Amino acid sequence: MTINYINTQTEARRNSYDFGLRKYLISVYQYMSFALALTAIIAMGAASSQDFMYLVHGSGLKWVVAFAPLGMVFYMGSRLMSMSQTAAQTCLMVFAALMGLSLSSIFIVFTGESIARVFFITASTFGAMGIYGHNTKRDLSSMGSFLMMGAVGLLISGVVNIFLKSSAIYFISSVIGVVVFTLFTAYDTQRIKSLYYQNQGNEQVASKLAIYGSLTLYMDFINLFVFLLQLLGAKRND
Repeated sequence: MTINYINTQTEARRNSYDFGLRKYLISVYQYMSFALALTAIIAMGAASSQDFMYLVHGSGLKWVVAFAPLGMVFYMGSRLMSMSQTAAQTCLMVFAALMGLSLSSIFIVFTGESIARVFFITASTFGAMGIYGHNTKRDLSSMGSFLMMGAVGLLISGVVNIFLKSSAIYFISSVIGVVVFTLFTAYDTQRIKSLYYQNQGNEQVASKLAIYGSLTLYMDFINLFVFLLQLLGAKRND
């Protein structure tokens, strides 16, 4: 009997890649899940205290709470790969906690029932697009620059609308935001998978990439949730 050693080695290498990829993706989604859970706990905990909510959102502190997560995500994006794994994990959890404080304001504006409903819609949409991004053979990298421009445009329109308070801009931005971050979910899922293959065999880099991937997908989920909530959420004063 003749053994094809080349095919055997190729199959073994493929199985090794598949096992490593599964381990890597599990880490990505575990970090993301922990971060989302922490955000939810902080947001609901803060919302349960009227005095605390007034302190955070009824004073100039609300601007610190609103923009601190943005500063944190830029800091992590630029420094993450130079940090130790422990420092990167800590930064991710601090960021998630800050996001929880920031998002606690949604409990003032929207009913708890609509927040829960939109969360499950977000989770379903995110899951479907994540599966598509993981399994599609189509190269989604060409969408990157388009989606980034869309995200920057949304950030600028959001800041401008703080002063204009235009309901039309609010609605249009929400619709565009849902489209952009739905597509971002598929794009980032494929990109995170690609980054793993580019750094195959480097465990230290892969562990930090898992944290980076979780941060990226966490941001996609949160942004998708917020924009869907703006479109579908029931306000308390309606």
